[in-house]
Amino acid sequence: MKIRMLLVISLSIVMMFVVGSRVTRAQAPASTSDTPRFTQDGKLEFPANYREWIYLTSGLNMSYAPRMGMNHDMFDNVFVNPSAYKAFLETGTWPDQTMLVLELRGAGSKASINKSGHFQDGDVMGHEVHLKDKRVPGGWAFYGFDETKPTTPFPHDMDCYKCHEQHGAVDTTFVQFYPTLLKLAEQKGTLSAAYKKEEEKK
Repeated sequence: MKIRMLLVISLSIVMMFVVGSRVTRAQAPASTSDTPRFTQDGKLEFPANYREWIYLTSGLNMSYAPRMGMNHDMFDNVFVNPSAYKAFLETGTWPDQTMLVLELRGAGSKASINKSGHFQDGDVMGHEVHLKDKRVPGGWAFYGFDETKPTTPFPHDMDCYKCHEQHGAVDTTFVQFYPTLLKLAEQKGTLSAAYKKEEEKK
């Protein structure tokens, strides 16, 4: 009888611990960290809460090469992690661990009462992340995401790196297209020499 009672008490304690831990996990808020996270094998995890970050700009049909063979319109939206944005406001440049998320969405023109122009629809066509990482060549890495699966960076010999290094207004990033930050970079004196030279030619 005593052994049975001890077993019952022991099982009760174990059940209380298990249930309690489940409740704790269920009540814990989703991660709001805005720093990059990697899997054990070194792949970057997709920052699922990026739409809660700082919105920088949107573009329509933007391309760094002649637009050829495209039969659809597309918006791109850029978000940056809040801690990096705060640092940029103070210094005019990006700190290590900056994450810029490019969200690509389809552009609609026929819906509801709209008679002209384009609007963003629910068709997310892809995501890219531009991560400042002092551990990699050049200090920055590009990641393209298939849905939200963790991924490895694009090889550093791809054209996107060279283009950003040659034309980025601040620290290889296209701040020239971020209207709320371009003026600040001018005031802080952090515009790249290559960008200023290009502007002088206009």
